[in-house]
Amino acid sequence: MKFAISYSTAGGLDPDGLVTYARHAEDCGFEGLYLPEHVVLYPGAAVGSFELPPSLPYPDPLDCLAFVAAATRRILLGTAVLLLPYHHPVVLAKRLATIDVLSKGRMRLLTVGLGTLPGEARAMGVDFGTRGRRTDEAIDVLRLLWEGDEKGVSFDGEFFGFDDATSYPKPYSGTRLPIHVGGSSRAAARRAGRRGDGYFPGGALTSEERAIQWELARAAAVEAGRDPGALEYTRWGSIDMSAERVETFAAQGVTRIVVGPSSGEPQHQRDEMSAFAERFALLSAG
Repeated sequence: MKFAISYSTAGGLDPDGLVTYARHAEDCGFEGLYLPEHVVLYPGAAVGSFELPPSLPYPDPLDCLAFVAAATRRILLGTAVLLLPYHHPVVLAKRLATIDVLSKGRMRLLTVGLGTLPGEARAMGVDFGTRGRRTDEAIDVLRLLWEGDEKGVSFDGEFFGFDDATSYPKPYSGTRLPIHVGGSSRAAARRAGRRGDGYFPGGALTSEERAIQWELARAAAVEAGRDPGALEYTRWGSIDMSAERVETFAAQGVTRIVVGPSSGEPQHQRDEMSAFAERFALLSAG
């Protein structure tokens, strides 16, 4: 089992606090650090029954991860989730590859999703109803540009198109970055199987629905001629979870658990990380 940790900027973006947090997570042996994304919020914006305060700070996750990369050595960089429909994939391919090169191959936990706020889509000039198709196409464009050589690659899609385009630098020591798919729907599970390197479902699902979605992801991979055994399965966990709970996750096929501190107080956060790392012997496992 791999263990990663998320970082919340709900209390504001403090550069020193972010670096201290990331370095402590790295020293504890966590595999990766995840940040969320919202491009804009607005009064009344809600995820399920939870209303998001309009002033809740959501800094750009990729800028934050590049900042973290410069202050750390080993920890992998992740998003949960990057709202792919609101990024142009030609620009995004360059940004992600650049971070991967500058971090020496650590931009490896990219998780993309569709977003659930109609007002956010409107602000970005994106038709809310086309988010799924736009995301599928964007994933294809990212991979095509990373894999293309100096002769260039071409694409003619519903949303994006170009001829003989080259995109350099390439990802560090390779021509692709893993793309995990996040979401809480069966459509997201199928997308993960067809196009993703892994599935990272949301937290508000029943155990029965989780099992159905994971099987859908694996079945979709088979239908697409891909190896279902190569799919990674990431899940949210709690910082105080027990070894028995982790074993239950493992029996369900989970390969990575992402936790977050229960407190916003920096020292308490570090104490929780240290206790978790000791409980699961993260340093010896790494």
